[in-house]
Amino acid sequence: MQVTWAIYLIALGGLALYAAHRLTLVARALRRQPTAPPPLPADSELPIVTVQLPLFNERAVAARVIAAACRLDWPRDRLEIQVLDDSTDDTRALVADEVLAWRAHGVDVVHLHRTDRRGWKAGALEAGRVVARGSLHAVFDADFVPPPDFVRRTVGHFADPRVGMVQARWAHLNRSASLLTELQAMLLDGHFAVEQAGRASSGACFNFNGTAGLWRASAVEAAGGWQADTLTEDLDLSYRAALAGWRFVYASEVAAPAELPADVLAFKSQQFRWAKGSIECARKLARPAVRAPWPLRHRVEALFHLTHNLPYLLTLVVLLAGGAALAVGHGPTWAGPVHVLSALVTLLVLGAFVLASQPRDRLAALLRLPSLIALTAGLAVSQSRAILLGLAGRTTPFIRTPKDGAIGRTPATRLYRVAPSPNTLAELALGLYLSTCAALCLARGSPVSAFLLAFLALATLSIALTSLRSTR
Repeated sequence: MQVTWAIYLIALGGLALYAAHRLTLVARALRRQPTAPPPLPADSELPIVTVQLPLFNERAVAARVIAAACRLDWPRDRLEIQVLDDSTDDTRALVADEVLAWRAHGVDVVHLHRTDRRGWKAGALEAGRVVARGSLHAVFDADFVPPPDFVRRTVGHFADPRVGMVQARWAHLNRSASLLTELQAMLLDGHFAVEQAGRASSGACFNFNGTAGLWRASAVEAAGGWQADTLTEDLDLSYRAALAGWRFVYASEVAAPAELPADVLAFKSQQFRWAKGSIECARKLARPAVRAPWPLRHRVEALFHLTHNLPYLLTLVVLLAGGAALAVGHGPTWAGPVHVLSALVTLLVLGAFVLASQPRDRLAALLRLPSLIALTAGLAVSQSRAILLGLAGRTTPFIRTPKDGAIGRTPATRLYRVAPSPNTLAELALGLYLSTCAALCLARGSPVSAFLLAFLALATLSIALTSLRSTR
């Protein structure tokens, strides 16, 4: 049992380290002062911009994103739109019709369809890059609806020849559709308001988010182009470009709205891909980042950044080892204060994270903290599997997140379904395990520990049961 306590406390220590780092990001983000881009020159002197729209079986939203791209406020002779379509269903015909209609209106939009999906999204972007005529490339995923002034509000940052990428903020089309979308919006708001802003304010490397941003074509080429050896081609390219000497701009004042996954399986699939891809990038780029001629604080930040999903694995260890340790008891005398301190630190860090990212309705956001903690705890099994597969170097396919285009409502039938998750049975087992540990704590007279374990058990079981219902 002493070994169990040791594992539990070591995992708690690891979580505390990442929590402390998160607080430093909050502090840096609060100090950030956004910089407005310089005014644009006359239209005749503006650069050619290529807008890339990578699609794969997106019949519900393909027309919407194409229309939004074609309505961008930019001179027609300096705007090229590439619909990078890897679809294998009737999306291909829908896209072909949409492209013809917009070409009839004088828009330079082309439909590039690949017969194979080699390289997944990275392969499609690279295929488009080598034939693009623009010196700047804007990328929008299928679920995004960029506002007409998006390009005009971001291109000015490229007046600095050292700038290789400009990333805008994400907004949410269906934030209020359900509790799941509300919590996702909070997590993404925190990512942009705290993590992206905090890294940008200190001059550290922050990443392109795969969409709602622009790249200088020469920066992509200098970094080696889009590569498909990780599931997060955006994070990969960002670090390769930063290592090549390019700097980035975070345009927090510009937002592009997008559709959040309304189905729990789609959400888990998305999070799995992001977690595994980040660990694959850590395997590939952590050593070059540590050896880069950057200040020490930036190299340390790069390690935290590339491994930012490891707390999910540490959380799973805490749940497994902590459940057993609390159920049996007989821990060291200082174990109780450690539990209380860890709970307070969790609330402090998440509270600061939420308050920094939700300036308009902070009270409502704070009231959702228990649900946010439950969601992250419930994802521990799925995300831990992603991390372990990434550490082991196991290759898995790029599974895109399906979209229904049903903003603010639940569609009668889903156009695309995510395959049943192999993690669901493990989540059920973990929930039952934590429930048993909670019962044992209650039996031996530890109601506080029993309540904590029961809360975590409920979180895990909720994710598992919701996944099963979504599968049906």
